[in-house]
Amino acid sequence: MPPRVPRRASVVSTERLTPHMVRVVLGGPAFDGFAPGAFTDHYVKLQLPDPQDAEKTRTRTYTVRAWDADARQLTIDFVVHGDTGVAGPWAQNAKPGDELDLLGPGGAYTPDPEADWHLLAGDASVIPAISASLPRIPAGTPVHVVIEVDGPEEEQPLSTPGDLRLTYLHRSAGPGEEPDLLADAISALELPDGRGHVFVHGEASSVRALRKHLIGERGLDPATLSISGYWKLKRTEEGWREDKAEWARLVEADVATV
Repeated sequence: MPPRVPRRASVVSTERLTPHMVRVVLGGPAFDGFAPGAFTDHYVKLQLPDPQDAEKTRTRTYTVRAWDADARQLTIDFVVHGDTGVAGPWAQNAKPGDELDLLGPGGAYTPDPEADWHLLAGDASVIPAISASLPRIPAGTPVHVVIEVDGPEEEQPLSTPGDLRLTYLHRSAGPGEEPDLLADAISALELPDGRGHVFVHGEASSVRALRKHLIGERGLDPATLSISGYWKLKRTEEGWREDKAEWARLVEADVATV
């Protein structure tokens, strides 16, 4: 579990990676003792200003894109869609010296070095976790990466010691509005023989459809899958936290009779 004592971090630098992705590097003495450990899907919980009430904060969970232990600097990539939401607007307006509190790190996944192949998939919100995970794929091991983005301008280069097969899917509607896009694309893939290890995160409906395909149609062992909804269309993070238990129940029911 992430530590309950918040760390006060300062913005060191910002960079726009794509039209809808902003990188923020955080630093400061509060990162003394920060230790991400072995996981590649590390996350921190950011305490961000409430757009409706300057006296309050809202918690938003974000993947650690990179951690520089020597410089004590933490890199987080934010998906930004104009003034929508809490974290995106903060990130695109952040400047060096701005401060915020954060909790963490937490995490649960790292690529299994003994797996015969890997599949990592999701939408733009998952690019940081996928990018952090790919260096852990053993040399020559087949790894399929399938990522849903707005268009070619949102594609980012990815690298790995593994045998990378990278597919970017370009949406014809807004984020989360094509819940079968990932599942349909992955259903057309010819996955290698042997035991795979799968990481699928992103919009909840899309993740649900893909899990149903992987377990119900592909027959993959649920124990070899790391699958979770990072967010849900038309719900705030607070609302999604309220929904998640019911979503998990429905996800299990999808394959209970398979």
